[in-house]
Parts: sequence; C-alpha cells; structure tokens
Amino acid sequence: VQLQASGGGLVQAGGSLRLSCVASGTYHSISNMAWYRQAPGKERELVARYTTGGHTDYATSVKDRFTIFRDSAERAVYLGMNSLRPEDTAVYYCYADGFLVGKGWSPGRNFNSWGPGTLVTVSS
Repeated sequence: VQLQASGGGLVQAGGSLRLSCVASGTYHSISNMAWYRQAPGKERELVARYTTGGHTDYATSVKDRFTIFRDSAERAVYLGMNSLRPEDTAVYYCYADGFLVGKGWSPGRNFNSWGPGTLVTVSS
C-alpha cells in the first residue's frame, strides 16, 4: 500500500495549510490513518490520528489549531492546519495501517505504510 502526501510549503506564522494523503494499491481495508512530523534534530512525533470508528486524537501542541479528517471512501486523510507557528516547521509524514486482501477478499495480513513526507516551513 503506497501513500502519497502533498500540500506542504512555506507559510507565514498565523497562516494555514492543508495536507493531503491518498492511499493506493490493493488492500482490503484501512483501519487507522495519522499524521506524524519530525523537526530537525528531534524525534518523529504523532500530530493527529483518525482511528476506525471516527475517533480522533491530537498532540497537545496542535489541539484546537489542526483538524484531521478522512474522505468517505476512507482512502485519504487530510490535515487542516490553522494558526501555524514557527515551531510547527517539520517534515510531515502520513501513516496508515489496515489489512491486505486474504482469501475470498476477506481481511488478510496486517500492513502499515508511511508516505515519503512533505515539508512544512513556517516563517516568523
């Protein structure tokens, strides 16, 4: 399962961006989709997660500023980012996990995939 992210770029502090991530390939279903980020010299951290059933989780630092949502076909995930701050500067990675196709199109093995990352730069 391949993930392709887009939407990163350069924005001034206080501005907004929307990241998109689309899954492709053959799979039975996607369970969870999420956005992580990694700033220079720091570890990768969870930004927001959209789990099976529609539950969402956010990092404390982005709560009330970022919104994660999925499309109705559940093969794409988006991250709306408002009130951006210089400390939001990072490479943002899309993540998905779920099930590959098994016999008779039943759920098969688990999979987890990462997108290649998209750079978000927030200038002060």
